[in-house]
Amino acid sequence: MKNLIFVGLGGFLGAITRYKLGGLILHNFRTTFPLGTVIINIAGCFFIGFLSEIMVKEHLFSSETRLFLVTGLLGGFTTFSAFGFETIYLMKRGDIFMAFMNIGLSVLLGLFAVWLGWKTGLIFKMSNG
Repeated sequence: MKNLIFVGLGGFLGAITRYKLGGLILHNFRTTFPLGTVIINIAGCFFIGFLSEIMVKEHLFSSETRLFLVTGLLGGFTTFSAFGFETIYLMKRGDIFMAFMNIGLSVLLGLFAVWLGWKTGLIFKMSNG
């Protein structure tokens, strides 16, 4: 139960940070390009790479702190950072095929799933009125 609280609190703070930072970027850089999402994803990837390296090499954080920071805070900030970390981890392990499979499946099937959900929503709307 304690671990769930650490993850939940971190996720709460990460989601709020994403929301506020995304709004700040949108307000200051009026563009139709999703710049806020790109910046948030890149920042999340940087921080998960940095934290994972110093946590493993230096043993600076307890397991609860790692859950709060990585799974909670960064997970709430952007799950793209987890995707990036897992892909690099596969590459460092020598599983290059699995890394590229992760990239292909996540990106292509993710985009397909968004399209399919959108089409399903259209059908649902049309059948209900």
